[in-house]
Amino acid sequence: MRMWIIAAMVVGVIAVVVGSQLLSAKSAPAVGSPAPEFTLSSQEEKSVSLKDYRGKWVVLYFYPKDFTSGCTVEAHNFQRDQQQYVHRNAVILGVSVDNAESHKRFCAKEGLNFKLLADTSRAVSKQYGSLMNFGIAQISARHTFLIDPQGKIARSYMSVNPSRHSAEMLAAIDELAPGAGL
Repeated sequence: MRMWIIAAMVVGVIAVVVGSQLLSAKSAPAVGSPAPEFTLSSQEEKSVSLKDYRGKWVVLYFYPKDFTSGCTVEAHNFQRDQQQYVHRNAVILGVSVDNAESHKRFCAKEGLNFKLLADTSRAVSKQYGSLMNFGIAQISARHTFLIDPQGKIARSYMSVNPSRHSAEMLAAIDELAPGAGL
């Protein structure tokens, strides 16, 4: 009987913690709404603004941490498909709370040449509803926003499989802009 009481208390504490995190989290921007503007530092320590890419499709993907397995798989697939994105007038922008130096090392080690942006203040991750608590740390959740050439959220992905995500994004661009991949 004592085990059941302890188990019930643990479940109750978990429910309160998870529930409060969900209620306190900022919601993601809605499909069809303007994508929230931002300026962040890249792995090259240069400022990158969303407005710099007006007229292009933008795959804005948030990821938890440089050098982790899922994040590496996802980044490798985006890198592998870079030419396909270029043919679709699209760019990849990765965002995590890691600093620019970490992004620089990650890009060098993994052979990445698209922009990884350092959201060290966590403001952009929060603005996009993609900031989550991981123990005592806050990290970016694995979310992606497809932004159209006019700067509006065309699609949002709140559940991402890193191994299939690049193909999923290419298919979404093709669906929304037929002929873009030709």
